[in-house]
Amino acid sequence: MLVRELTDGCEIDQVLLVREVEVGQKRDGREFLKLALGDRTGSVAATIWDGVAELLDHIRPGVPVRVIGRYADHPRYGAEITVRALRRPADGSFDPADLLDGPPRPVAALEAELRELVGTVRDPFLAELLDRIVGPAAPTWPAFRDAPAAKVYHQAYRHGLLEHSLTVGQAVHAMSATFPGIDHDVAVTGAILHDVGKLEAYRSDGLRIHMTDAGRLQGEIVLGYTRVRRAIESIEGFPADRAEAVLHIILSHHGSLQHGSPVVPCTREATLVHFVDNLGGRLGSFDRLEKELPDGERWSAYDRALGTGAYFPAGRVVTDPAATRAA
Repeated sequence: MLVRELTDGCEIDQVLLVREVEVGQKRDGREFLKLALGDRTGSVAATIWDGVAELLDHIRPGVPVRVIGRYADHPRYGAEITVRALRRPADGSFDPADLLDGPPRPVAALEAELRELVGTVRDPFLAELLDRIVGPAAPTWPAFRDAPAAKVYHQAYRHGLLEHSLTVGQAVHAMSATFPGIDHDVAVTGAILHDVGKLEAYRSDGLRIHMTDAGRLQGEIVLGYTRVRRAIESIEGFPADRAEAVLHIILSHHGSLQHGSPVVPCTREATLVHFVDNLGGRLGSFDRLEKELPDGERWSAYDRALGTGAYFPAGRVVTDPAATRAA
């Protein structure tokens, strides 16, 4: 059964992915474990009350485990698995693709659309900048193609950065023709590159996404700014005003000092990218919640990213599993 298909009171014996591990302490001083276990449709809390010391060396985020226990959906405490036993899964007993989320469309289609979008940038210096970072022969392209867009809230899976950067870029491309005074080439270049710092800020071992030391010490905005600035400086004759415009988009795309941007958007292009990026992230949260939605349900649980539960009038929309798992 998939996580979204679990029902109150059901007994489970299946392989799930460990996403989080937290050690707690009972009143008598003995330790217990709180886990987040999941598959490609969502995650569920789990509790282990006994045998903690023996398990701590084997249970880590990103590790698949065979879970034997009982699932309950408590009206006050929410859904949880009470674990009776955890075991190492036998080789060949599960499909890793069942545990990993992914974009709803094949990555080849995403890449083709990115190439088409890059082709709309006519400024030769900006086109060269894009080619050096996301061009098919760029050293950074394989990492950009495979990187996640986040750790938790939106597109937190392989190819998520490509998917998110593409959708933000496509929206900026369309809207730049609607609002007057926007420099299309600057806005689209900034949109495609706004999250490029995540190449260094996040790492994934295939089953787990975590922040790197550089991501925690410097932050993805600084890392992205530094990467793009280096690329700009390697292009002879790159106009200073174009460089300033693109770098400002990267520095300001979180929109406020409270959200991590060292400056707030001060240009039309930066303002457009910020709001479209924010919209893309919030709509990405709806995609995540819809995948977790049990059949027949229309409301998700409360979600911290949205500040509310999400409503789906027609219920969950089932996507093609082959497309979701496309590599």
